[in-house]
Amino acid sequence: MSIAKRYSTFSGELKRVFDCKVQRISIDAGLTCPNLDGTLDNRGCIYCGGHGSGSYGIRRELAITGQLQDGMEVMRRKYKASAFLAYFQSYSNTYAPVELLRRMYGEALAVPGVVGMISATRPDCLAVDIMDYLEELNGRTYFWLELGMQSMHDKSLELINRRHDHACLVDAVRRAKARGLRICVHVILGLPGESKAEILAMAGELNRLQVDGVKLHLLHVMRGTALADMYARGEVDVMDRDGYAGLVCDFLELLDPRILIHRLTGDGGRDNLIAPLWSLKKFEILNLIDAELERRGTCQGSRFNPL
Repeated sequence: MSIAKRYSTFSGELKRVFDCKVQRISIDAGLTCPNLDGTLDNRGCIYCGGHGSGSYGIRRELAITGQLQDGMEVMRRKYKASAFLAYFQSYSNTYAPVELLRRMYGEALAVPGVVGMISATRPDCLAVDIMDYLEELNGRTYFWLELGMQSMHDKSLELINRRHDHACLVDAVRRAKARGLRICVHVILGLPGESKAEILAMAGELNRLQVDGVKLHLLHVMRGTALADMYARGEVDVMDRDGYAGLVCDFLELLDPRILIHRLTGDGGRDNLIAPLWSLKKFEILNLIDAELERRGTCQGSRFNPL
């Protein structure tokens, strides 16, 4: 657990592994998703905008090498970073023939200063040959596989038009862990219809699955999404700032302290965000979470019950 934080930070782990400041550089590789290309659906998840959920500020007109070099220059100036992880973020980054993945991932890892890679994808986009390649890749570089769980509750997965059930995620995690891959799972807090008990049950599920990392997201309403239409009709509420911070603290207290925290909130894209607007002040939210944990005198794992 980070000395400065009351939870186990991914940044602290990177410092331990590489002994320097490491930053992620987001990449749009031009891939798509089976939930958009008609294989499963053509509507996507209800929160997904025009470039894949959560990926903003990427210069998509550049090739992979150019995107990395552009992002690295920014991170050197902004954070004094000296090493970088190529983060294939937009859409489903294992949804392609393995030969194409080899070329794309290989191009990224060949860029000077890149010391490892993260690939974000759906749990239903992990064919056996893809898993074979990821296992190979993991053997020669620092690698994380990010999987979108979003919720463990099938009623919520149906509501957000995920087009897979929770059993699919469970199977993907088990298959990936059997190959020795580091797994980070995405969870959305505040999906419509989920009770607090149902939300907090997901911390126990992450513990049970023995994932290595987690990204917590609040529910963002972005322009041009089905969720925006639902919000306009009054069918969806978003969380207030203090409520979200308190819920994150509750979640952390139940979470195995071994699990690395890759993210506790997100700020969306300023130009397209409809709600909640308070989420744009990301560091205020992080500070509020830190202050609430300190007020409680608790930390990640305070209420963790080993299996």
